[in-house]
Amino acid sequence: MAGGNFIAPDGGEYPGKLTRYVAITCIMAAMGGLIFGYDIGISGGVTSMTPFLQRFFMSVYRKESLNISTNQYCKFDSQLLTVFTSSLYLAALVASVVASHVSKKHGRKLTMFLGGLFFLIGAVLNAAAFHITMLILGRILLGIGVGFANQSVPIYLSEIAPYKYRGTFNVLFQLAITCGILLANIVNYGTNKISGGWGWRVSLGGAAVPALVILFSSIFLSDSPSSLIDRGKAEEAEQLLKKIRGVDNVKAEFKDLVEASEASKKVEKPWENLRKVRKYRPQLILSIMIPSFQQLTGINVVMFYAPVLFQTLGFKSNASLMSAVITGFVNVCATFISVYCTDKYGRRVLLLWGGILMCVFQAAVAGLIGGKFGTTGVTTVLPQSYAILVVLCICVFVAAFAFSWGPLGWLIPSEISPLEVRSAAQCVTVSVNMFFTFGVAQIFLKMLCGMKFGLFIFFAAFVFIMTLFVYFYVPETKNIPIEEMSRVWREHPHWKKYVDDDDADSKPQGKPAMEMV
Repeated sequence: MAGGNFIAPDGGEYPGKLTRYVAITCIMAAMGGLIFGYDIGISGGVTSMTPFLQRFFMSVYRKESLNISTNQYCKFDSQLLTVFTSSLYLAALVASVVASHVSKKHGRKLTMFLGGLFFLIGAVLNAAAFHITMLILGRILLGIGVGFANQSVPIYLSEIAPYKYRGTFNVLFQLAITCGILLANIVNYGTNKISGGWGWRVSLGGAAVPALVILFSSIFLSDSPSSLIDRGKAEEAEQLLKKIRGVDNVKAEFKDLVEASEASKKVEKPWENLRKVRKYRPQLILSIMIPSFQQLTGINVVMFYAPVLFQTLGFKSNASLMSAVITGFVNVCATFISVYCTDKYGRRVLLLWGGILMCVFQAAVAGLIGGKFGTTGVTTVLPQSYAILVVLCICVFVAAFAFSWGPLGWLIPSEISPLEVRSAAQCVTVSVNMFFTFGVAQIFLKMLCGMKFGLFIFFAAFVFIMTLFVYFYVPETKNIPIEEMSRVWREHPHWKKYVDDDDADSKPQGKPAMEMV
């Protein structure tokens, strides 16, 4: 495959090219996103299926199917229903802390394998569920799988890909998430037509397919050179580096990786250092704010409650599931924009344009819903043209997220931290992401009932705030080698005051930031 050498200003060189081995490895690793995406898509679909509601959530079924005068905003308001959806994310939050230690001590490969294994067990348990307790337990196991996969895959992709292509390959993780969502939406649409009332078992059990994909992919993956060196396997790491770069002369890059590992081992308490050491303040703040804002866009409300949301808007069951398929398809297609543009135009421009479009079309959705349902939530019929306009606005919102905050919300935190605090920082990112996903999932239906169409204004306001945050505080990391990322903070007008140049220079950084020739 085409590639090139990376030349440093002082004449030093990192020889290498984009090899077929790296491309295949990154694609296989990125499949870890399938398990997260499938769950996001599947949960909202099954909660809109009548047989599933009759078996586990009879109170919701009565409001949704038997009482046509029910306020549209409130008919799915059930705390038990939201526990079913959100319990996974609480489990993922806790699991990510454990996974960070497993990842650092035993490597990214084993962490990915365990993620697939837990997700597989959870899928089987959910498919066989006959009581709500069994259903929740299965969701918790799914959450542990998601926590392990989300902790390991983004870091793995950032460490193994050549820095010129790091953004592209890391975005594949988000692409896999969107494919998982689309697959789940298609499965839901098909299983809802199964007579006998057991289609929901197929939907939930279908999670075993993406689980098996990441499970078997992880068996054939190599670990990353950085992780191998960090665990005392320097010779194996050097041979692997030659393989993934496609050349025998990797001494310069290998030397830098070893020096970075030695520096990281001097940091005995990475969690405490990340929290207390001033030079890590930018990484800590961005590791918290980026995943927080990613969830406060309201995207997961749209994606895992899409069928419920569309039924709330007056769509019939099959129509709501088909509308979810449409938004899932848009989600996948728009992610390819990020695959192409992330390393070509940079991270900031995508985040800014995505934020502007999301803000505008969230407000448009609020206006359309408010215009039809008002504050009472009672309407007779939703005209087809009006329904199409609502779906169109939601699709534009989804597309804007898919090329910006979706992939970059995972990419940027995974590439900005030095090796000594990288696992800890990624754990913060995953934990914060899961905390806000859990929180939004837990209270969304209650907020929709209380705030009505104003809920979408609420999310639009956060999108506006986070777009300003990007403009002032998020630096451009395009084409910056991951071991040379400290220069980004020293050159940023706000963050440079947190980085002590003498301290930064004293840390082994390898060669100066390099340019592509």
